Amino acid sequence: MSRGQPRGNRGRSSRRRRVDPARRAAFDALRAVTAHDGYANLVGPALFADRRLDERDAAFATELLHGTCRRLGTYDRIIEAAGGRTLTSLQAAIIDVLRLGAHQLLAMRVPRHAAVAATVDLAGVAVGEHATGLVNAITRRIDAHDLPGWLDVLTEGLDGRDALALRTHHPRWIVDAYADVLPADELETALLANNEPPVTTLAIRPGLATVADLVEAGATAHPDVPTAATAGGHPGRIAAVREGRAGVQDPGSQRVALRLAETDAPDGPWLDLCAGPGGKAALLAGLAIGQGTRLFASELQTHRAVLVGQALRAYAGPLAPVVIAADGTRPAWHRDTFARVMADVPCTGLGALRRRPEARWRRTPEDLTTLIPLQRQLLSSALDSARPGGVVAYVTCSPHRSETVEVVEDVLAERHDVERIGPDLQLWPHRDRTDAMFQALLRRR
Repeated sequence: MSRGQPRGNRGRSSRRRRVDPARRAAFDALRAVTAHDGYANLVGPALFADRRLDERDAAFATELLHGTCRRLGTYDRIIEAAGGRTLTSLQAAIIDVLRLGAHQLLAMRVPRHAAVAATVDLAGVAVGEHATGLVNAITRRIDAHDLPGWLDVLTEGLDGRDALALRTHHPRWIVDAYADVLPADELETALLANNEPPVTTLAIRPGLATVADLVEAGATAHPDVPTAATAGGHPGRIAAVREGRAGVQDPGSQRVALRLAETDAPDGPWLDLCAGPGGKAALLAGLAIGQGTRLFASELQTHRAVLVGQALRAYAGPLAPVVIAADGTRPAWHRDTFARVMADVPCTGLGALRRRPEARWRRTPEDLTTLIPLQRQLLSSALDSARPGGVVAYVTCSPHRSETVEVVEDVLAERHDVERIGPDLQLWPHRDRTDAMFQALLRRR
């Protein structure tokens, strides 16, 4: 759908340009994401707190940053069409200014004239006065259509999958991966669910807090997950979170941990093989203590092992969990040791796209060539670490067939001492209101 052009912004000088703090913070955060491989869900909150944005400005900056990252590939196509040039001909900082302008014009309730003027002012202050004419011209052309209108223009002549990828703001290869495991009538719904920010969900540390404690602090008990509660506002306002007796954790992540803990297994210690950043480890540690045993949490990267330690900090006593920095493919422990093993392996993260908005544009199919051999190694190591009768949970935050059922089948084909326990679990945002977690339960014979 076409619409009229706003007035230009001629006559402003760089000395008189002003950029509101929320837009400037969103721009700086976006530059950290696009130029320095930052993560929007980490960069944004830290930067907005450092700039001391009030609650309203922080919410605006968060939507501007995350919404732009989610639709980044689509906005890039629109910028190229509106500018009549490829992105490679534009300075990187100018591209980020235009991306933020596109999101304000096409997906936020910002008055058109304000979105255009603010985008040009941001270019003048953050890039330089030389950029304002070009940014003004392209932004005005972006405003020639609303988002559905641009999608109609850009999808003309495309095949069904390419058009669906553009309309749902995903690379084509991710659309193909979802199509490989979902019924055709769920595909678009599942992709669109990745564009909806998740509700903040908390997890108790068993033995240290109860869901009733969280409800008393203003949270709402989760209808399906007994350790979970949903909460609005900043989680740190809740005492149990500040004190390490609860933490933020997706309900799907909680479900796979609970499923492992509830499966029959022999007595003995538990292992979280790839524990960083520590959410599942914190839940498992309390469940292990409740069964009279201890959790060992292993993480390859030292800085992530530190995060695991922070997540477990509230546990104390003779069964307090142990955190080690170790390579899960070359274990620092004996074989046949653990009664339960969580192997939440590194993956593409295609199941967590709603909370990691830039990931869909950063990941590529080539990542699988490195990840899949590692996933097989880690699953084999997890199975070797389990004692006879022990249970291993193979988990990914990805529904991609190559990272899930195919890894399990490949490893099982090479071993005769392992059996599957029940059907695999595949969660979905559009079905379960969780990340798209996959879990296979296996038992050492």
